[in-house]
Amino acid sequence: MTRDEAAHRPDDGAPKTPDRLRRRASRLLSQLTMRSDRLITEGLARADARNWHYAVLASLQEYGPGSQAELSRRSGIYRSDMVGVLNELAERDLVGRAPDPDDRRRNIITISAQGRRHLRLLDTVLDDLHDELLAPLSPVERDQLVQLLTRLLDHHTRTS
Repeated sequence: MTRDEAAHRPDDGAPKTPDRLRRRASRLLSQLTMRSDRLITEGLARADARNWHYAVLASLQEYGPGSQAELSRRSGIYRSDMVGVLNELAERDLVGRAPDPDDRRRNIITISAQGRRHLRLLDTVLDDLHDELLAPLSPVERDQLVQLLTRLLDHHTRTS
């Protein structure tokens, strides 16, 4: 290793990230997203759940029963993936399916009592995981970060 290379490495010997990369919000968001996804995926797996399970249960709890198409729109899960997610949740008795009285070709999905209990457990798991993810930030900074990210996402989802 040359002296110049050594000067651009932190004390632990790992390569430094160039400043021009560390100043790019897109790169920072991407890097944090990868770490966040890994943390959340592994944490939910320990609770025998996946992100999509949480999204569907939260949608049902907050907005009430809905068709598969409605749940897809509410949660951002592709329709083609929704059937598999609902099958997993139904096998665990976390949701129920019943024919729609207005259109017998589709089902209405509801959250079960067991699903509500499981959602409360997942809320606790995710609260702990978010505490870990956001550990360096104060409560005020965490709120600010969420507000800023929400504003960015709202802007880009409205314009796309």
